[in-house]
Amino acid sequence: MAKIPPGVGPKYPQVVILVGANGDLSRRKLLPGLFHLARSGFIPDCRIIGVSLDNLDPEGFRAFARKAIDEHATRKVDEADWQAFAAKLDYVPMAAGTAALKAAVDQAEKSFTGESRRLHYLSVPPNAALSVVRMLGEAGLVERSRIIMEKPFGTDLESAVLLNTKLHEVFSEEQIFRIDHFLGKEPAQNILAFRFANGLFEPIWNRNFIDHVQIDVPETLGLGNRAGFYEHTGAFRDMVVTHLFQILGFVAMEPPTALEPKPISEEKNKVFRSMVPIEPAHVVRGQYSGYRSEEGVAPESDTETFIALKCSIDNWRWAGVPFFLRTGKRMGAGQRIISIAFREPPKSMFPAGSGVGAQGPDHLTFDLADISKMSLSFYGKRPGPGMKLDKLSLQFAMHDTGLGGDVLEAYERLILDAMRGDHTLFTTAEGIERLWEVSAPLLESPPPVRFYAPGSWGPNAIHQLIAPHAWRLPFERAWRDPNPIGA
Repeated sequence: MAKIPPGVGPKYPQVVILVGANGDLSRRKLLPGLFHLARSGFIPDCRIIGVSLDNLDPEGFRAFARKAIDEHATRKVDEADWQAFAAKLDYVPMAAGTAALKAAVDQAEKSFTGESRRLHYLSVPPNAALSVVRMLGEAGLVERSRIIMEKPFGTDLESAVLLNTKLHEVFSEEQIFRIDHFLGKEPAQNILAFRFANGLFEPIWNRNFIDHVQIDVPETLGLGNRAGFYEHTGAFRDMVVTHLFQILGFVAMEPPTALEPKPISEEKNKVFRSMVPIEPAHVVRGQYSGYRSEEGVAPESDTETFIALKCSIDNWRWAGVPFFLRTGKRMGAGQRIISIAFREPPKSMFPAGSGVGAQGPDHLTFDLADISKMSLSFYGKRPGPGMKLDKLSLQFAMHDTGLGGDVLEAYERLILDAMRGDHTLFTTAEGIERLWEVSAPLLESPPPVRFYAPGSWGPNAIHQLIAPHAWRLPFERAWRDPNPIGA
């Protein structure tokens, strides 16, 4: 096993209190992620205490964890690694009370030599978060601890302010990590490297050279078993405030004074402070046909399963540059892209019919899949006589480097950062409250939902929203295969 570089992992052993340990997120992401972090040596040592409403014993929890890891781990499971990990697992049912939880944590900490730290992961519904926070406070588990909070963080400005106030009664802001798994993805972090490490791109990253920006996250999935949650949330609260706006912050931020958590968070918050409140006239809300007949959905539900909007940043760098955001359920494809459209030349010297401009402006595109991909499109001459131009592209994929296996899954990276106390990829109280403030006009006067067919790209009104531009998805050309047949 490769040696982990110093400073990558936390300094101290960790006791992870995983609340909601038998839930879907724990099964698909958290337990497989903790298994990988532990067996790869990223964490010096750890104990994991599962907590949930189910009346399991430790052996029952280990059986649940083994099944989750077998089904969802992205790397082969070695039996010796599993046995070592299983020995780190314990379980306390919620009904056992705070004393039993404190005793389990004390026992786990006694197994370490020297100091240790606690990490509370709240994988629970939003309406249960504060009761868990109070439980942790009553159990005396706040000291030497950090807490990861799942989205959505409130449903409007008032609820977000109240949640922050109640949370700060138990934990300090420095202890709180509001998670956005989009920011844990390697490609999202690569935006910072791409922008600030390359003299080629930072000088043109402004309104003088960029025409508009698209952040597009369509999903093919439906609701699954989340109808009850989704009916009270909808696409805007579930995806835009918690994910797409955060990506926008990375794309639009000014260069931080240092590549450290506080300077980066401050530059993101400056972007949020500069955002113009969302105008309902610049929003298209949609609902896929058949949504209202799903179990747990009201027959006359006005909940949006799709949303597209135009927003603006009123500062020196971005004045006049529209940002178009789109996301939805049951759409034509599952993609996660950022597309930056550059301004076209002010005058064309090419003859009519040459093809210049026929396929739109040049684009820089980031694919936010777990393995980084990016593409830069441009016009180039077609071989042969005359001056005929085609749209060409330069493409890069992390597969090309042979380092794709080193990529941490988003939750793995964020859990590791929280253990280290690194807030770079997490949201702040100020930032989340400002985003709800920006969202207030839309939440108060939402436009009516428009129906769209499952498997489509949303209601037809999205084309009027973005005109005279066009949505990049679906792509006019596919990404090149990194492993072509015969290569």
